[in-house]
Amino acid sequence: MAKLIHSMVRVLDETRSVNFYKQAFNLDVAERFEFETFTLIYLSNSQGDFELELTVNKGREVPYALGDGYGHLAVSVEDVDAEHARLSELGLSVGKIIEADYKGMPFAKYFFICDPDGYKIEVLQRGNRFK
Repeated sequence: MAKLIHSMVRVLDETRSVNFYKQAFNLDVAERFEFETFTLIYLSNSQGDFELELTVNKGREVPYALGDGYGHLAVSVEDVDAEHARLSELGLSVGKIIEADYKGMPFAKYFFICDPDGYKIEVLQRGNRFK
């Protein structure tokens, strides 16, 4: 059986991205590998085994075009209202909180935030199918 272990995003500025993910989601650098033309940075925290891999291509000066194929990463939190307030207080640009129903029943409570490279991250209230 396959096990999901990481997702990768290409970032322009390592320091800016590492700082964002630390501030926003308490992700720390688990390992860093510097190659001749690129650097891989693996971020994680104690909440799970899944990692976010940041790839920094050396010499790149132009932001990446995300195109229309990228969807989003998702994280779950105990209290979406408190997390929304905390991220707002940090001066990060967060979207409005949305409460979605499915067939007349509460389904999800969430908001989106973008990282410095424009990648969307969905912040979901824990519960139901969102563990």
